[in-house]
Amino acid sequence: MSELTLTVSTEGVTSPQGFLAGAVSSGIRGDGSPDLALLYSERPCTAAALFTTSTLKAASVLLSQRHLADGRAQAVIVNSGCANAYVGEQGGRDAEEMARLAASQLRLAVSDVVVASTGVTGRLMPMEKLRAALPAIALDRGGGEQFARAIMTTDRVPKQASVAFSTGEREYRVGGCAKGAGMIHPNLATMLAFLTTDAPVEGAFLQRTLREAADVSFNMVSVDGDTSPSDTLLIMANGAAGGSMIDEGDEGAPLFRGAVEAVCMALAKGLARDAEGATKLIEVEVEGALTPTDARAAARTVAGSPLLKSAVHGNDPNWGRVLAAVARSGATAREETASLFWQGVCVFERGRPVPYDKGTLSAATNESEVRIRVDLGIGEARAVAWGCDLTEEYVRINAEYTT
Repeated sequence: MSELTLTVSTEGVTSPQGFLAGAVSSGIRGDGSPDLALLYSERPCTAAALFTTSTLKAASVLLSQRHLADGRAQAVIVNSGCANAYVGEQGGRDAEEMARLAASQLRLAVSDVVVASTGVTGRLMPMEKLRAALPAIALDRGGGEQFARAIMTTDRVPKQASVAFSTGEREYRVGGCAKGAGMIHPNLATMLAFLTTDAPVEGAFLQRTLREAADVSFNMVSVDGDTSPSDTLLIMANGAAGGSMIDEGDEGAPLFRGAVEAVCMALAKGLARDAEGATKLIEVEVEGALTPTDARAAARTVAGSPLLKSAVHGNDPNWGRVLAAVARSGATAREETASLFWQGVCVFERGRPVPYDKGTLSAATNESEVRIRVDLGIGEARAVAWGCDLTEEYVRINAEYTT
């Protein structure tokens, strides 16, 4: 019997067997919040990752890319408050020292440690604070939430999720956590996301699964159209639950894919919901597209439109902005076949406006979730993207970020 069950977990990355985590306040952030964390597997892991598409990458990203070249990892050291980016050669030396310190504390090879940093760019890592605080991190199975909180910057709440799935007589788990509230746009963002699983997974299949899951989750979120030098999405599979290796041809492969996708989807929606200054989650579904590429492009463009975000914040069902975004997305679209639904109300059908009560629809837009559906009416492809409203609070946060 095979089964997949999605549950929201308070454990997150420590939900699967064999993973421990912990965090401390080192003073890097300066507000007393936990800002330095470790994630550790009691067994060596197969690992896969995706990183920022920025051509100017943070020192932690460059180091982690090297350490993951063999497809192996066993621990992550991560800090918030300082991105360790745009600081020259010293940034590379500091990232290397972070890996060495974690490896020494955990008795691992340095190459088995992944490093991630998030926060303000253009500032050197305060290594004296990190060196002093790291030994105080206590690792345990209950440390997943501490870890999730320590990676936050302007996030208001930690984002965690876990999925259980069974194949044959074995039950496996995929757990994860993510941070990110601003500089969020498709192709990752100012985002750190860490996934763990106690399933034994073959390396190439693990990398493909992560890429496919990211394409329908994290790469479909847009908050403000910006990306960063630090973006990291990592998954580690330690095989602690036993069983045979899951690869492309294994009967458990579809379930594992579904589990990873479900966790990524839950975390991605959490990022959009908790975006800087946001009061509403916007979900954009595009169906009837000619190709999957068209569907994704249209959905992402609508979700990322500043005009639409502003309209949603003001409870203004200005649906013409949706069609304008679709039209500039590059997706094939025909006015005479397209239909549009705003909060379930049809406002445009096959090329013609449909009368509706603006007051009622405006009131419906004043909800915590606003759903927009576009049927292009020319194919079978479908995609979903997520965004948020654009608020005065977003401007305030980013106007005062370093001052």
